[in-house]
Amino acid sequence: MDGKLTIDTALVSRLVAAQFPQWRDLAVRPVEFGGWDNRTFHLGDEMTVRLPSAAAYSLQVAKEHRWLPRLAPLLPLPIPVPLAMGMPAEGYPWHWSVYDWIEGETAKRARIADLSKFAADLAGFLTALKRVDPTGGPAPGQHNFFRGGPLTVYDGEARQAITALGNRIDASAASAVWEAALAATWQGPPVWFHGDVASGNLLVEDGRLSAVIDFGTSGVGDPSCDLAIAWTLFQGESREVFRAGIAVDDAAWARGRGWAQWKALITVAGHTDNQAEVEKSRHVINEVMADHRKWA
Repeated sequence: MDGKLTIDTALVSRLVAAQFPQWRDLAVRPVEFGGWDNRTFHLGDEMTVRLPSAAAYSLQVAKEHRWLPRLAPLLPLPIPVPLAMGMPAEGYPWHWSVYDWIEGETAKRARIADLSKFAADLAGFLTALKRVDPTGGPAPGQHNFFRGGPLTVYDGEARQAITALGNRIDASAASAVWEAALAATWQGPPVWFHGDVASGNLLVEDGRLSAVIDFGTSGVGDPSCDLAIAWTLFQGESREVFRAGIAVDDAAWARGRGWAQWKALITVAGHTDNQAEVEKSRHVINEVMADHRKWA
């Protein structure tokens, strides 16, 4: 977070009261899973307030207000649709958003009734997203940390992480995965992608995928970044179902492995204070390497 900025219920209440007085009497409280890039709060029972936590994330606000209302009617599951855009005020320096509340819990495995069915439904959603007309859509850039662009953007980070981890991972196997991802260059037309298909951005009701949220890193380009979920959530049969459902070629799958590995590598190398995240990322690295050997 930038400087000493504090984003709390008091700030949100002041912002809402000043800019949207019709909602000033609604209770403000943090959501259970508020995220890191943005802070999210309930506004009454039917809305949420979402505030970027740093300048880098503030670029996503206008993008979401422009594009999410256009995407929503074309997709098979609910996505967030902004109701209002707030202005910088009360010491808070960026634009912010009010959304409809979408029911559901984040997609932990224990909440998913059938992981293969979940994988098929997610593949169907991402396929529908890719079919939306990309004309005028946001190309990879600072607004989404170059998701949808070439993996070469993160080449230095990935190699530094492999070196830093030393014998804590199979450096040779990790390098092979990364080299294969870099070599599998994207040749297709630009399409819409989500950019951060992760458990925390997938909602579940009654054991099934019910909504997809947080389109901050969305854009138009190479959709292989959306494949990382194949190794962070799925395995075995469910991974095969996901791959079959999304119908990508070997090159896209290799790039997807690269995206998953890059994020896992930098997590293990740089977050030793959070052992739970480190262990999950170690598991992803191992899954990616095993999958690379399987398809090589």
